[in-house]
Parts: sequence; C-alpha cells; structure tokens
Amino acid sequence: MSLPDSLQGRLQLPLIGAPMFIVSGPELVIAQCRSGIVGSFPALNARPKELLHDWLAQITEALQQPCDGPVAPYAVNQICHPSNDRLEHDVRACVEHRVPIVITSLAPPAEIVQAVHSYGGLVFHDVISVRHAKKAAQQGVDGLILVAAGAGGHAGPLSPFALVQEVRQWFDGCIILSGSIASGEAVLAAEAMGADLAYSGTRFIATREANAESDYKQMLVDCSASDIVYSSLFTGVHGNYLKPSIQRAGLDPENLPEGDKSDMDFAKLSGGVKAWKDIWGAGQGLGAIDSVEPAAQVVEKMKREYLDARERILKSQWQ
Repeated sequence: MSLPDSLQGRLQLPLIGAPMFIVSGPELVIAQCRSGIVGSFPALNARPKELLHDWLAQITEALQQPCDGPVAPYAVNQICHPSNDRLEHDVRACVEHRVPIVITSLAPPAEIVQAVHSYGGLVFHDVISVRHAKKAAQQGVDGLILVAAGAGGHAGPLSPFALVQEVRQWFDGCIILSGSIASGEAVLAAEAMGADLAYSGTRFIATREANAESDYKQMLVDCSASDIVYSSLFTGVHGNYLKPSIQRAGLDPENLPEGDKSDMDFAKLSGGVKAWKDIWGAGQGLGAIDSVEPAAQVVEKMKREYLDARERILKSQWQ
C-alpha cells in the first residue's frame, strides 16, 4: 500500500470522485473536497479554454476557507490524444495554478509528469490493462487508476480482482481502483484487494451539484446493472452507457455497430446525437443509487457504510 504523503491525513474516506465529461465542474469538485474526498474534473469541461483559469482559481480559493474536517486536494483530468488541441494550454494552466493532482488519460506523456513534478504535484494515469499500466509506470507516474469491468464511461474488460492483483505484484506506487464503486462497502473492498484508493464517478452524477440533466439523474435512480450497455460505437473506445438513453436516441442497444478507434472526437450519430450529451454514461454500480442528494450527504453515507462494513469484518468469526 502506498498513499502519497500529500494525501496523508487529508481524506475522510479513501476515495476520489472521478472526472466526468460535462458533469464535473467547480461546484461538485468543491463539495467533494470539502467533504473529505478528492474531487476532480476534466479540463475540457471548462469552455472556452480561458475559463479553465477561472475554475482553478475558484476551486483553490474555496478550498482555503475554514472547514470542520480535513479538506482534500483536487485533481484535473487531461485527455492525452491528438484530438485534444487544448492539451498544451491546459497543462500550462495546471502548472501555473499548481494543481495538486493531474489525472492523465490515454497516452501517458513523460512531459506532463515532468511538468507536474516540477512543483510537487502528483500524476495519476488511468489504464484498463496491465500492458497499459506498465507503459504508464515507465513514464514515472505516481499512481495508476485501474479502470476495471463495470466502470462508467471508458471501462476495461478485466475483473478488478485480476487487475489489482497483477499490477500490485510489480508496482509499489499508489493504486486507485475504478469499477462499480458506489458504496462504502465497495471502497473497503477496493482496499482489501490491495488498492490505496477507490474511484467513483456514477454515484456523484446523482447529486445536486453535478452538471447533469434532471432526467439523467433520475435515470440513474431508476436503473440497475442490467440497464448498462458496453459499446465502442459512441467514441471509438468501449464504454458503459445507460440503455434507456440509447433507446431514446432511436438506436437498438442490442445491435450497435463497432466504433472507429481513430476518431475520439465523440462520434456524431444520426439526428445530431452525441456521446455524453445524449448518450449517458454510467457504471454497473448504479443499483446503489436510490435518490438525488447533495454530494456531502453522499460522502457521509458512504463513510458510514465503510465504517460499518469494517466493523462487521472485524467481528467476523474468520479471525
């Protein structure tokens, strides 16, 4: 286990709120961090790009205000792909504002690691396989986000048991586990498997601070794991999406063609339908969502679940 020093004593729960395209913004990030978990957002959510500086300043100022408990640091997600023509600008902004954690996706460029390490920041890279994890580790990242089967958005096909076990055999940095984590019990299970932190996105879409349509939030409350479709059609990379949103777009979720991996510019389908905006992502853990609440209440509930689960295990006969 390897929790970075900059996170020691700053978390009320070993959890990162995953960055979600369109959904995550300053309001959600601030609420998450002030509740004691790492909050994050994709840099691309700040549009136009100049707005990113305003968001970073807003978040930094808000997290400096007095709080009853520890305030967690925040993270910014950078999409490292040729289709992202803002990457250089957005990384410069993160360096200027000394963003505590930068989460990189797709290619793990050494240049970003070097830039973030220049001021003492951390770089976590998300991966869906051991092969990708080894490539990222070679670039000097501080942590690996293992996106296992069942995660919302661009999820991998591997069981979290297999993925954590194989990566932990050779990686002594911070491991963050993603995949159907929507309860405190799931956070504890991630730790038990060998992860340092858990990673949860879908659970925080159904919060008042999330920048998501009310229909999207209600769909999460109404659906279960059987309503998740795994498809590459919408962005060229396999991901998990809500079946009702696919049907509403006039598509047959049981007969979706393969997408084009070379085009990550969020495929436009017939009628102008777009991924994330019209086709809504979600992980298989959405069965734990039964209402739309403030983010602070979600964190508090997950913390109670975590502590109760830990107590049950300590009282187990298998000691």
